[in-house]
Amino acid sequence: MENSLLFPIQQHLTSALCEVRECNAYSSRFGLILREDEIAELVQGREEALRASGRIEFGGGILPKLIRAFCDSPFIERDNYAAVLSELQEMFYYFKTESRDKLSDDELVDFMVKTFNGRAQGSTEYLSAIPREELLRCAKEAGGKR
Repeated sequence: MENSLLFPIQQHLTSALCEVRECNAYSSRFGLILREDEIAELVQGREEALRASGRIEFGGGILPKLIRAFCDSPFIERDNYAAVLSELQEMFYYFKTESRDKLSDDELVDFMVKTFNGRAQGSTEYLSAIPREELLRCAKEAGGKR
């Protein structure tokens, strides 16, 4: 019985690794490429962040979207790329929960990019300290545009 559960989990992880690996073709245009060990760490970090937030996801999850949205940031360099992605991924799940899922993934990623590249000036510490009220205000504004 345990082996039958292990196969879908392994298949899920393999799928996530492939989806993130494929993002290198896009991010390489900005001089950012994730090594295999970094990809594996990010996917493992995703599993931990999902577990911590009580969320579930399928496929590569939010990582491919975060990679495409942030790889052209003037504040991300090769030396900090994987670390910043790891922090952004963790923040995404936290923000998603804090906003009570009132923001779509795209709306939340857009909010994160604008804040990170704008007033946060590339500071993940600043971005992570965004108050819940601001997220909910953003959700309310986004809801009016739908």
